[in-house]
Amino acid sequence: MVGVSAGLSSFSFEAELTEEEKGLIFLRARSAGLTFCGCAHAAFLCKLVQSLRCIIQDPSADRGSLASGEDSDICVGILGLGHMGKQLLLTLLEKTDIKPSYIKISTRRPESAVESIKTGVECFFDNGRLAAWADVLFLCCLPSDLHKVCVDLHSHISKRCLVYSFTSGVPVTRLAQLLGHNFILKPQYHFFACDTTDVWQSCTHLTTALTDPSLIEASCPLTTSGGISVGLNWVSAVLYSLLNICTYTSLGSSDALSAINTVLNDKSPHAVELEIFSLDFSH
Repeated sequence: MVGVSAGLSSFSFEAELTEEEKGLIFLRARSAGLTFCGCAHAAFLCKLVQSLRCIIQDPSADRGSLASGEDSDICVGILGLGHMGKQLLLTLLEKTDIKPSYIKISTRRPESAVESIKTGVECFFDNGRLAAWADVLFLCCLPSDLHKVCVDLHSHISKRCLVYSFTSGVPVTRLAQLLGHNFILKPQYHFFACDTTDVWQSCTHLTTALTDPSLIEASCPLTTSGGISVGLNWVSAVLYSLLNICTYTSLGSSDALSAINTVLNDKSPHAVELEIFSLDFSH
């Protein structure tokens, strides 16, 4: 059917839209861009955290062995397996070194996560258990579910756990109150008028799109070339998060800054992947 209908405008998505509706098509590209940037930035953060963990556990290791320690794997929890949760899981499995056994998911319908289970990822419905286990916990739930989710998580999250929230409409200050937890990072995306927003239309398959140089460039946190930017505040929050991780391991301030600097400036094969966004942290 695809071959027969190829090139026929009457079979396209836009064919039945009114002129008013066609004016809103840009929202599809914006949605794809948000998903791409959200997953890419989350994977980047996980790579930084994992590399930092390697250095903290073995400060004498040379740069070529940053990712060699098996005990340095971080435990990543994903709460919610809707569209964002599924895309994030695919990104972490295919674009990071995190083993499936170090990723767990809590969802109201674990029986529907057959494909996830096949990869070796454990899936269940116990938000408190997930929070107590995770080093990094991604909140991918709907805003309408957030209050109950926070009730489930409250008092279960360890102090060392970094909560990364994709849930819209709830500021960090309010989320901290609901969770009784202050180690939280929430990306705030901003939109800019530009002529290149159509670049996101090619994000039909996320993990494939993450190898596209033009999309990677457009997703750089400090650029507006794709019409979407998370800005310097996110970069600063990531750096503070890395400092917090060092603090929770009782690392002194001088050693902590040295470890973070090593992660950000490392040129080993693993660390080259950390430069996916071509960030210059030296500024």
